[in-house]
Amino acid sequence: MKSLTLDNGLRVVYAPSPTNTVYLGLVLDAGTRDETNEESGMAHFAEHLTFKGTDRRSSRQIITYMESVGGDLNAFTGKEETVYYCTCQKEHFRRAMDLLFDVVFHSKYPQEEMNKEVEVVIDEIESYNDSPSELIYDDFEAMLFQGHPLGRNILGDADRLRTYKTEDVLNYTHRLYVPSNAVLFVYGNVSEKEIMKQIRVKDIGPSPTPSPRVAMEIAPLMEHRLTFSQSSKDSIRHKGGEYNVLPMGHKSVVTTPSPCGRVGEGSGVQRVIHKDTHQAHIMMGARAFGGNHPKHLALFLANNILGGPGLSSRLNLALREKRGLVYTVESTLTTYTDTGVWAIYFGCDHHDAERCKRIVKKELQRLCDAPLSDKALAAAKRQIIGQIALSYDNFESVAIGMGKRMLHYGRTQTKEKMIERIQALTAEQVWDAAKEVFNPESLTILEYR
Repeated sequence: MKSLTLDNGLRVVYAPSPTNTVYLGLVLDAGTRDETNEESGMAHFAEHLTFKGTDRRSSRQIITYMESVGGDLNAFTGKEETVYYCTCQKEHFRRAMDLLFDVVFHSKYPQEEMNKEVEVVIDEIESYNDSPSELIYDDFEAMLFQGHPLGRNILGDADRLRTYKTEDVLNYTHRLYVPSNAVLFVYGNVSEKEIMKQIRVKDIGPSPTPSPRVAMEIAPLMEHRLTFSQSSKDSIRHKGGEYNVLPMGHKSVVTTPSPCGRVGEGSGVQRVIHKDTHQAHIMMGARAFGGNHPKHLALFLANNILGGPGLSSRLNLALREKRGLVYTVESTLTTYTDTGVWAIYFGCDHHDAERCKRIVKKELQRLCDAPLSDKALAAAKRQIIGQIALSYDNFESVAIGMGKRMLHYGRTQTKEKMIERIQALTAEQVWDAAKEVFNPESLTILEYR
Protein backbone atom coordinates (compact mmCIF):
# COMPACT_ATOMS: atom_id res chain seq x y z
CA MET A 1 0.00 0.00 0.00
CA LYS A 2 1.40 3.40 -1.01
CA SER A 3 0.33 7.02 -0.72
CA LEU A 4 1.41 10.41 -2.03
CA THR A 5 0.20 14.02 -2.19
CA LEU A 6 0.05 16.06 -5.39
CA ASP A 7 0.97 19.72 -5.71
CA ASN A 8 -2.70 20.75 -5.66
CA GLY A 9 -3.23 18.94 -2.36
CA LEU A 10 -5.01 15.84 -3.69
CA ARG A 11 -3.95 12.78 -1.73
CA VAL A 12 -3.65 9.42 -3.47
CA VAL A 13 -3.60 5.99 -1.83
CA TYR A 14 -3.36 2.76 -3.79
CA ALA A 15 -2.73 -0.94 -3.30
CA PRO A 16 -2.69 -4.07 -5.48
CA SER A 17 -5.61 -6.48 -5.39
CA PRO A 18 -5.72 -10.22 -6.17
CA THR A 19 -8.26 -9.86 -9.01
CA ASN A 20 -8.63 -8.15 -12.38
CA THR A 21 -11.30 -5.85 -10.92
CA VAL A 22 -10.36 -2.28 -9.94
CA TYR A 23 -12.09 -0.43 -7.09
CA LEU A 24 -11.51 3.31 -7.11
CA GLY A 25 -13.12 6.47 -5.85
CA LEU A 26 -12.89 9.95 -4.41
CA VAL A 27 -13.54 10.55 -0.71
CA LEU A 28 -14.35 14.15 0.16
CA ASP A 29 -14.06 15.71 3.59
CA ALA A 30 -17.61 16.97 3.19
CA GLY A 31 -20.33 15.49 5.35
CA THR A 32 -23.36 16.50 7.35
CA ARG A 33 -21.25 18.11 10.08
CA ASP A 34 -19.68 20.41 7.47
CA GLU A 35 -22.99 22.05 6.54
CA THR A 36 -23.86 25.49 7.83
CA ASN A 37 -27.16 25.86 9.66
CA GLU A 38 -28.63 27.16 6.40
CA GLU A 39 -27.41 24.07 4.48
CA SER A 40 -29.16 21.29 6.41
CA GLY A 41 -29.34 18.21 4.16
CA MET A 42 -27.06 19.78 1.56
CA ALA A 43 -24.26 17.18 1.77
CA HIS A 44 -26.62 14.34 0.84
CA PHE A 45 -28.57 16.43 -1.70
CA ALA A 46 -25.34 17.48 -3.45
CA GLU A 47 -24.30 13.84 -3.68
CA HIS A 48 -27.53 13.02 -5.56
CA LEU A 49 -27.20 16.05 -7.83
CA THR A 50 -23.57 15.39 -8.74
CA PHE A 51 -24.81 12.74 -11.20
CA LYS A 52 -27.14 15.18 -13.00
CA GLY A 53 -24.85 16.71 -15.60
CA THR A 54 -21.45 18.25 -16.34
CA ASP A 55 -20.05 20.38 -19.17
CA ARG A 56 -19.24 17.18 -21.05
CA ARG A 57 -22.02 14.78 -20.07
CA SER A 58 -25.76 14.73 -19.56
CA SER A 59 -27.39 12.87 -16.69
CA ARG A 60 -28.20 9.94 -18.99
CA GLN A 61 -24.60 9.77 -20.24
CA ILE A 62 -23.27 9.70 -16.68
CA ILE A 63 -25.60 6.83 -15.79
CA THR A 64 -24.69 4.72 -18.80
CA TYR A 65 -20.97 5.45 -19.12
CA MET A 66 -19.81 2.70 -16.75
CA GLU A 67 -22.87 0.45 -17.00
CA SER A 68 -22.30 0.08 -20.75
CA VAL A 69 -19.09 -1.84 -20.01
CA GLY A 70 -20.48 -3.73 -17.02
CA GLY A 71 -19.05 -1.35 -14.45
CA ASP A 72 -20.69 0.51 -11.60
CA LEU A 73 -20.75 4.10 -10.32
CA ASN A 74 -22.22 4.92 -6.93
CA ALA A 75 -21.97 7.27 -3.95
CA PHE A 76 -23.01 7.73 -0.33
CA THR A 77 -22.96 10.48 2.28
CA GLY A 78 -21.96 10.25 5.95
CA LYS A 79 -21.65 12.65 8.85
CA GLU A 80 -17.98 13.34 7.98
CA GLU A 81 -17.51 12.44 4.31
CA THR A 82 -19.06 11.94 0.89
CA VAL A 83 -17.75 9.02 -1.17
CA TYR A 84 -17.98 8.57 -4.95
CA TYR A 85 -16.73 5.21 -6.19
CA CYS A 86 -16.46 3.02 -9.27
CA THR A 87 -15.98 -0.68 -9.86
CA CYS A 88 -14.73 -1.89 -13.24
CA GLN A 89 -12.50 -4.32 -15.03
CA LYS A 90 -8.87 -3.28 -15.31
CA GLU A 91 -9.16 -2.46 -19.02
CA HIS A 92 -11.78 0.22 -18.20
CA PHE A 93 -9.75 1.97 -15.51
CA ARG A 94 -9.16 5.03 -17.70
CA ARG A 95 -12.88 5.34 -18.38
CA ALA A 96 -13.69 5.18 -14.65
CA MET A 97 -11.09 7.79 -13.72
CA ASP A 98 -12.35 10.16 -16.40
CA LEU A 99 -15.94 9.85 -15.18
CA LEU A 100 -15.10 10.23 -11.50
CA PHE A 101 -13.12 13.42 -11.93
CA ASP A 102 -15.70 14.86 -14.29
CA VAL A 103 -18.73 14.39 -12.04
CA VAL A 104 -17.01 15.34 -8.78
CA PHE A 105 -15.16 18.44 -9.94
CA HIS A 106 -17.26 19.63 -12.91
CA SER A 107 -20.93 19.01 -12.11
CA LYS A 108 -23.32 21.84 -13.04
CA TYR A 109 -26.30 21.11 -10.73
CA PRO A 110 -28.96 22.34 -13.20
CA GLN A 111 -32.12 23.68 -11.58
CA GLU A 112 -34.46 21.56 -13.69
CA GLU A 113 -32.71 18.42 -12.48
CA MET A 114 -32.80 19.67 -8.87
CA ASN A 115 -36.57 20.17 -9.10
CA LYS A 116 -36.99 16.51 -10.04
CA GLU A 117 -34.38 15.01 -7.75
CA VAL A 118 -35.65 16.78 -4.63
CA GLU A 119 -38.81 14.67 -4.80
CA VAL A 120 -36.68 11.52 -5.05
CA VAL A 121 -34.80 12.52 -1.90
CA ILE A 122 -38.06 13.32 -0.10
CA ASP A 123 -39.36 9.86 -1.00
CA GLU A 124 -36.15 8.48 0.48
CA ILE A 125 -36.83 10.43 3.69
CA GLU A 126 -40.39 9.10 3.88
CA SER A 127 -39.32 5.50 3.26
CA TYR A 128 -36.85 5.88 6.11
CA ASN A 129 -39.58 7.28 8.36
CA ASP A 130 -41.59 4.14 7.66
CA SER A 131 -38.79 1.96 9.09
CA PRO A 132 -38.57 2.51 12.87
CA SER A 133 -35.66 0.08 13.26
CA GLU A 134 -33.59 2.40 11.05
CA LEU A 135 -35.06 5.77 12.02
CA ILE A 136 -34.29 5.21 15.69
CA TYR A 137 -30.54 5.38 14.99
CA ASP A 138 -30.90 8.94 13.67
CA ASP A 139 -33.11 10.01 16.55
CA PHE A 140 -30.63 8.51 19.00
CA GLU A 141 -27.69 10.46 17.58
CA ALA A 142 -29.82 13.60 17.67
CA MET A 143 -30.19 13.03 21.41
CA LEU A 144 -26.49 12.39 21.99
CA PHE A 145 -25.39 15.45 20.01
CA GLN A 146 -28.21 17.87 20.78
CA GLY A 147 -27.41 21.25 19.25
CA HIS A 148 -24.35 19.99 17.32
CA PRO A 149 -24.17 19.26 13.56
CA LEU A 150 -23.30 15.61 14.32
CA GLY A 151 -26.86 15.26 15.60
CA ARG A 152 -28.32 16.47 12.32
CA ASN A 153 -30.18 14.01 10.11
CA ILE A 154 -28.14 13.21 6.98
CA LEU A 155 -31.18 13.25 4.68
CA GLY A 156 -32.33 16.70 5.76
CA ASP A 157 -35.79 18.26 5.93
CA ALA A 158 -38.24 18.18 3.01
CA ASP A 159 -39.33 21.81 3.32
CA ARG A 160 -35.75 23.06 3.47
CA LEU A 161 -34.63 20.91 0.53
CA ARG A 162 -37.35 22.37 -1.70
CA THR A 163 -35.89 25.87 -1.21
CA TYR A 164 -32.40 25.08 -2.55
CA LYS A 165 -31.26 26.54 -5.85
CA THR A 166 -28.33 25.79 -8.14
CA GLU A 167 -26.39 28.65 -6.57
CA ASP A 168 -26.77 27.11 -3.10
CA VAL A 169 -25.33 23.78 -4.21
CA LEU A 170 -22.48 25.47 -6.08
CA ASN A 171 -21.61 27.52 -3.00
CA TYR A 172 -21.40 24.31 -0.98
CA THR A 173 -19.39 22.30 -3.52
CA HIS A 174 -17.02 25.15 -4.40
CA ARG A 175 -16.15 25.32 -0.72
CA LEU A 176 -15.66 21.60 -0.13
CA TYR A 177 -15.36 19.73 -3.46
CA VAL A 178 -11.75 20.75 -4.01
CA PRO A 179 -8.64 18.55 -4.53
CA SER A 180 -6.99 19.45 -1.22
CA ASN A 181 -10.16 18.26 0.54
CA ALA A 182 -10.17 14.88 -1.20
CA VAL A 183 -8.47 11.49 -1.38
CA LEU A 184 -8.31 9.33 -4.49
CA PHE A 185 -8.18 5.62 -3.67
CA VAL A 186 -7.34 2.83 -6.11
CA TYR A 187 -7.41 -0.86 -5.20
CA GLY A 188 -6.38 -2.99 -8.15
CA ASN A 189 -3.55 -4.14 -10.32
CA VAL A 190 -2.83 -0.70 -11.76
CA SER A 191 0.63 0.86 -11.67
CA GLU A 192 1.47 4.17 -10.05
CA LYS A 193 2.51 5.45 -13.47
CA GLU A 194 -0.92 4.65 -14.92
CA ILE A 195 -2.71 6.25 -11.95
CA MET A 196 -0.68 9.44 -12.28
CA LYS A 197 -1.28 9.53 -16.03
CA GLN A 198 -5.05 9.30 -15.58
CA ILE A 199 -5.43 11.78 -12.73
CA ARG A 200 -5.35 14.58 -15.29
CA VAL A 201 -4.42 17.32 -12.84
CA LYS A 202 -5.03 19.97 -15.50
CA ASP A 203 -8.73 19.17 -15.41
CA ILE A 204 -9.16 19.97 -11.73
CA GLY A 205 -6.68 22.82 -11.48
CA PRO A 206 -5.18 24.43 -8.38
CA SER A 207 -6.94 23.86 -5.13
CA PRO A 208 -8.02 26.63 -2.77
CA THR A 209 -7.69 25.92 0.91
CA PRO A 210 -11.04 24.44 1.98
CA SER A 211 -12.94 26.25 4.68
CA PRO A 212 -12.47 24.80 8.15
CA ARG A 213 -15.36 22.80 9.53
CA VAL A 214 -18.14 25.08 10.58
CA ALA A 215 -19.09 22.68 13.36
CA MET A 216 -18.02 23.72 16.83
CA GLU A 217 -15.25 21.72 18.44
CA ILE A 218 -16.55 18.49 19.89
CA ALA A 219 -14.35 18.63 23.00
CA PRO A 220 -16.37 21.29 24.86
CA LEU A 221 -19.53 19.37 24.03
CA MET A 222 -18.09 16.26 25.63
CA GLU A 223 -16.65 17.97 28.70
CA HIS A 224 -19.62 20.04 29.82
CA ARG A 225 -23.27 19.41 30.48
CA LEU A 226 -25.49 20.01 27.47
CA THR A 227 -28.37 22.41 27.92
CA PHE A 228 -31.54 22.59 25.88
CA SER A 229 -32.17 25.98 24.28
CA GLN A 230 -35.23 27.67 22.85
CA SER A 231 -33.40 28.01 19.55
CA SER A 232 -33.41 24.25 18.95
CA LYS A 233 -36.01 22.59 16.75
CA ASP A 234 -37.50 20.87 19.79
CA SER A 235 -40.06 22.76 21.82
CA ILE A 236 -39.06 22.96 25.48
CA ARG A 237 -41.02 23.46 28.64
CA HIS A 238 -39.88 23.38 32.22
CA LYS A 239 -41.84 21.33 34.72
CA GLY A 240 -40.91 20.71 38.32
CA GLY A 241 -37.18 20.89 37.70
CA GLU A 242 -37.35 18.46 34.77
CA TYR A 243 -37.72 19.01 31.06
CA ASN A 244 -40.21 17.55 28.64
CA VAL A 245 -38.68 17.68 25.18
CA LEU A 246 -41.24 17.48 22.41
CA PRO A 247 -39.66 16.85 18.99
CA MET A 248 -41.77 18.25 16.20
CA GLY A 249 -44.01 15.64 14.62
CA HIS A 250 -44.12 13.30 17.62
CA LYS A 251 -47.16 12.82 19.82
CA SER A 252 -45.52 12.85 23.22
CA VAL A 253 -42.18 12.45 24.89
CA VAL A 254 -41.01 11.84 28.44
CA THR A 255 -37.43 12.69 29.39
CA THR A 256 -35.41 12.38 32.55
CA PRO A 257 -32.22 14.46 32.70
CA SER A 258 -29.05 12.99 34.14
CA PRO A 259 -25.38 14.10 34.15
CA CYS A 260 -24.09 14.30 30.63
CA GLY A 261 -21.34 15.55 28.39
CA ARG A 262 -18.52 13.05 28.96
CA VAL A 263 -17.55 9.90 27.10
CA GLY A 264 -19.86 7.16 28.33
CA GLU A 265 -22.67 9.52 29.23
CA GLY A 266 -23.73 11.43 26.11
CA SER A 267 -26.80 13.54 26.75
CA GLY A 268 -27.91 11.30 29.61
CA VAL A 269 -31.57 11.58 28.57
CA GLN A 270 -34.28 8.93 28.66
CA ARG A 271 -36.98 9.53 26.07
CA VAL A 272 -40.13 7.71 25.00
CA ILE A 273 -41.65 8.54 21.63
CA HIS A 274 -45.15 7.17 21.20
CA LYS A 275 -45.57 5.53 17.80
CA ASP A 276 -48.12 3.09 16.46
CA THR A 277 -45.72 0.16 16.05
CA HIS A 278 -46.29 -3.53 16.70
CA GLN A 279 -43.01 -3.80 18.62
CA ALA A 280 -41.24 -1.60 21.09
CA HIS A 281 -37.99 -0.38 19.51
CA ILE A 282 -35.30 0.52 22.03
CA MET A 283 -31.80 2.00 21.90
CA MET A 284 -29.50 2.32 24.86
CA GLY A 285 -26.00 3.78 24.68
CA ALA A 286 -23.61 6.66 25.14
CA ARG A 287 -20.89 8.69 23.49
CA ALA A 288 -17.73 6.77 22.75
CA PHE A 289 -14.12 7.39 21.75
CA GLY A 290 -13.04 8.96 18.48
CA GLY A 291 -10.98 7.03 15.96
CA ASN A 292 -7.71 8.53 17.17
CA HIS A 293 -8.34 7.81 20.85
CA PRO A 294 -5.94 5.27 22.43
CA LYS A 295 -8.89 3.38 23.98
CA HIS A 296 -10.87 3.03 20.76
CA LEU A 297 -9.55 -0.40 19.78
CA ALA A 298 -10.13 -1.85 23.26
CA LEU A 299 -13.73 -0.62 23.11
CA PHE A 300 -14.07 -2.15 19.64
CA LEU A 301 -13.19 -5.54 21.11
CA ALA A 302 -15.43 -5.08 24.17
CA ASN A 303 -18.36 -4.14 21.95
CA ASN A 304 -17.87 -7.24 19.81
CA ILE A 305 -18.05 -9.41 22.92
CA LEU A 306 -21.18 -7.63 24.07
CA GLY A 307 -23.29 -7.52 20.94
CA GLY A 308 -21.27 -8.06 17.78
CA PRO A 309 -22.51 -9.90 14.68
CA GLY A 310 -21.95 -13.39 16.11
CA LEU A 311 -24.87 -15.37 17.56
CA SER A 312 -22.63 -16.09 20.55
CA SER A 313 -22.54 -12.44 21.63
CA ARG A 314 -23.54 -11.95 25.25
CA LEU A 315 -26.64 -9.93 24.43
CA ASN A 316 -27.89 -12.41 21.84
CA LEU A 317 -27.40 -15.31 24.25
CA ALA A 318 -29.12 -13.47 27.10
CA LEU A 319 -32.09 -12.00 25.22
CA ARG A 320 -32.75 -14.39 22.35
CA GLU A 321 -31.19 -17.80 22.92
CA LYS A 322 -31.87 -18.11 26.64
CA ARG A 323 -35.19 -16.26 26.97
CA GLY A 324 -36.65 -15.84 23.45
CA LEU A 325 -37.47 -12.17 24.07
CA VAL A 326 -36.15 -10.64 20.83
CA TYR A 327 -35.51 -11.49 17.21
CA THR A 328 -32.73 -8.94 16.75
CA VAL A 329 -30.31 -7.41 19.23
CA GLU A 330 -27.06 -5.73 18.28
CA SER A 331 -24.45 -3.46 19.76
CA THR A 332 -22.86 -1.02 17.33
CA LEU A 333 -19.89 1.33 17.50
CA THR A 334 -19.95 4.31 15.13
CA THR A 335 -16.63 6.13 14.99
CA TYR A 336 -16.05 9.75 14.05
CA THR A 337 -12.69 11.49 14.06
CA ASP A 338 -13.12 13.11 17.47
CA THR A 339 -15.97 11.24 19.11
CA GLY A 340 -18.15 8.18 18.63
CA VAL A 341 -21.50 6.56 19.32
CA TRP A 342 -21.95 3.27 21.12
CA ALA A 343 -25.51 1.93 21.02
CA ILE A 344 -27.51 -1.22 21.70
CA TYR A 345 -30.66 -1.77 19.63
CA PHE A 346 -33.39 -4.37 20.07
CA GLY A 347 -37.06 -4.79 19.27
CA CYS A 348 -39.42 -6.68 21.55
CA ASP A 349 -43.05 -7.01 22.63
CA HIS A 350 -44.17 -3.92 24.51
CA HIS A 351 -44.78 -5.86 27.73
CA ASP A 352 -41.21 -7.23 27.64
CA ALA A 353 -39.47 -3.86 27.25
CA GLU A 354 -38.63 -3.23 30.90
CA ARG A 355 -37.43 -6.80 31.40
CA CYS A 356 -35.18 -6.57 28.35
CA LYS A 357 -33.66 -3.30 29.56
CA ARG A 358 -32.88 -4.88 32.95
CA ILE A 359 -31.17 -7.84 31.26
CA VAL A 360 -29.10 -5.50 29.04
CA LYS A 361 -27.97 -3.52 32.07
CA LYS A 362 -27.02 -6.74 33.83
CA GLU A 363 -24.81 -7.77 30.90
CA LEU A 364 -23.21 -4.32 30.87
CA GLN A 365 -22.50 -4.59 34.57
CA ARG A 366 -20.79 -7.96 34.05
CA LEU A 367 -18.30 -6.35 31.67
CA CYS A 368 -17.75 -3.46 34.08
CA ASP A 369 -17.31 -5.56 37.23
CA ALA A 370 -14.08 -7.40 36.42
CA PRO A 371 -11.52 -7.94 33.64
CA LEU A 372 -11.94 -10.84 31.23
CA SER A 373 -10.17 -14.06 32.12
CA ASP A 374 -7.18 -15.04 29.99
CA LYS A 375 -9.32 -17.71 28.33
CA ALA A 376 -12.18 -15.32 27.58
CA LEU A 377 -9.83 -12.67 26.22
CA ALA A 378 -8.09 -15.16 23.94
CA ALA A 379 -11.46 -16.39 22.64
CA ALA A 380 -12.65 -12.83 22.01
CA LYS A 381 -9.48 -11.96 20.11
CA ARG A 382 -9.68 -15.14 18.05
CA GLN A 383 -13.27 -14.36 17.05
CA ILE A 384 -12.72 -10.74 16.05
CA ILE A 385 -9.50 -11.51 14.17
CA GLY A 386 -11.42 -14.09 12.17
CA GLN A 387 -14.14 -11.55 11.41
CA ILE A 388 -11.54 -9.02 10.26
CA ALA A 389 -9.82 -11.57 8.03
CA LEU A 390 -13.13 -12.48 6.36
CA SER A 391 -14.04 -8.81 5.89
CA TYR A 392 -10.95 -8.32 3.73
CA ASP A 393 -12.58 -10.50 1.08
CA ASN A 394 -15.03 -7.62 0.51
CA PHE A 395 -12.69 -5.73 -1.80
CA GLU A 396 -15.01 -2.76 -2.32
CA SER A 397 -15.22 -2.21 1.44
CA VAL A 398 -11.44 -2.53 1.75
CA ALA A 399 -10.92 0.10 -0.96
CA ILE A 400 -13.36 2.60 0.54
CA GLY A 401 -11.93 2.03 4.02
CA MET A 402 -8.46 2.70 2.65
CA GLY A 403 -9.59 6.06 1.29
CA LYS A 404 -11.54 7.10 4.38
CA ARG A 405 -8.65 6.24 6.71
CA MET A 406 -6.27 8.37 4.67
CA LEU A 407 -8.77 11.25 4.57
CA HIS A 408 -9.54 11.34 8.28
CA TYR A 409 -6.31 10.10 9.88
CA GLY A 410 -3.63 10.61 7.25
CA ARG A 411 -2.44 7.02 7.35
CA THR A 412 -2.93 3.56 5.97
CA GLN A 413 -3.30 0.33 7.90
CA THR A 414 -2.83 -3.23 6.69
CA LYS A 415 -4.82 -6.20 7.91
CA GLU A 416 -1.67 -7.57 9.52
CA LYS A 417 -1.09 -4.36 11.50
CA MET A 418 -4.69 -4.32 12.67
CA ILE A 419 -4.43 -7.90 13.92
CA GLU A 420 -1.13 -7.15 15.62
CA ARG A 421 -2.73 -4.28 17.55
CA ILE A 422 -5.63 -6.48 18.66
CA GLN A 423 -3.29 -9.23 19.82
CA ALA A 424 -1.46 -6.67 21.98
CA LEU A 425 -4.60 -5.66 23.93
CA THR A 426 -4.69 -6.65 27.60
CA ALA A 427 -7.69 -7.61 29.71
CA GLU A 428 -7.15 -4.49 31.80
CA GLN A 429 -7.29 -2.24 28.72
CA VAL A 430 -10.55 -3.82 27.57
CA TRP A 431 -11.98 -3.54 31.08
CA ASP A 432 -10.94 0.09 31.38
CA ALA A 433 -12.67 1.02 28.10
CA ALA A 434 -15.80 -0.92 29.06
CA LYS A 435 -16.06 0.77 32.46
CA GLU A 436 -15.80 4.21 30.89
CA VAL A 437 -18.45 3.69 28.21
CA PHE A 438 -20.71 0.80 29.30
CA ASN A 439 -21.72 2.23 32.69
CA PRO A 440 -25.35 1.00 33.06
CA GLU A 441 -26.20 3.89 35.36
CA SER A 442 -25.34 6.58 32.79
CA LEU A 443 -27.11 5.43 29.66
CA THR A 444 -28.98 7.51 27.16
CA ILE A 445 -32.16 5.59 26.30
CA LEU A 446 -34.60 6.10 23.44
CA GLU A 447 -37.80 4.07 23.05
CA TYR A 448 -40.44 3.88 20.37
CA ARG A 449 -43.57 2.58 22.12
